Amino acid sequence: MVITISHTGYIKRTSTDLYRRQKRGGKGSRGMSAKEEDWVENLFIGTTHDYILFFTDRGKAYWLKVYSIPEGGRAARGRPIVNLLELESGEKVKAMIPVARFDDEHFIVMATRRGQVVKNNLSLYGNPRKAGIKAINIAGDDELIEVKLTNGDNEILLATRAGMAVRFHESKVRPSGRFTAGVRGISLAPGDEVIAMVAATADTAILTVCERGFGKRTKLSEYRQTNRGGKGVINIRASERNGPVVGMLVVLDEDQILAITEGGATIRYNVSDLREMQRATQGVKIIDVAPGDKLSSIARIEREDEDNGEEYEEMESDDAGAGPEGEATE
Repeated sequence: MVITISHTGYIKRTSTDLYRRQKRGGKGSRGMSAKEEDWVENLFIGTTHDYILFFTDRGKAYWLKVYSIPEGGRAARGRPIVNLLELESGEKVKAMIPVARFDDEHFIVMATRRGQVVKNNLSLYGNPRKAGIKAINIAGDDELIEVKLTNGDNEILLATRAGMAVRFHESKVRPSGRFTAGVRGISLAPGDEVIAMVAATADTAILTVCERGFGKRTKLSEYRQTNRGGKGVINIRASERNGPVVGMLVVLDEDQILAITEGGATIRYNVSDLREMQRATQGVKIIDVAPGDKLSSIARIEREDEDNGEEYEEMESDDAGAGPEGEATE
């Protein structure tokens, strides 16, 4: 199932079969019937039996079963999420994590817009509360932007809007209790901000996409490990041609990608259609974004079983003291 949340807070689930595959660089097909000033802002693939942990910009966590989310067609707007979750006034969902069970072998890693990182044991979230719980302590001028489920041995990458990225092992962030402020994950240049975080393994590649529909696929090995809290390396050369970075994903050759624009256009394409490129490039066009429109959301779709037709699901699957300030490199 494809689960989407729009900018104004509408949620729905849709069968992945309704999103046909297309060639990279196509114009896409019409997705959600987006009213003026509304677009898909969060998107992921899950199964009806999963729990979903919803994390908000204010650092709170909420629970839902996927089957309790209203199902709708690709062009349907969905249902206001405030009717399903007891959100506070102005509170917005920023990340969704599908969870089958709440064990001690997995972790929740959170990142903020200002570059702070927090790591919790997944078991801390095993007692659902309708009103939600506080997951991270957010500073007044900051907000939660991304959350990932990890296995304790993942590589963490933080990507910024201006095209920088830092990579460090998750062991560099010690597990803590809920509602802590965390540690510095990346040092940001003036005016820059963190827009994405991924949890990667050695055999994966990194897909980065920009506002004007450009993207690139790069081997994880191209991103050298640096100290947590450093400035990182160039992830993609963001420019007027390709626009600022809007998303980053971990991908494998056999995966597919679903991309959605603010205007509601969607495209689904094979990762293998996008050749691997070096890290410090501008990328290639992956979706033909119309004038005035912008790429807003991407999700990874994993081939579950080639012998069982078109069946897909999502595969998205820390340490003490701030590290030294690293210098930006190419």
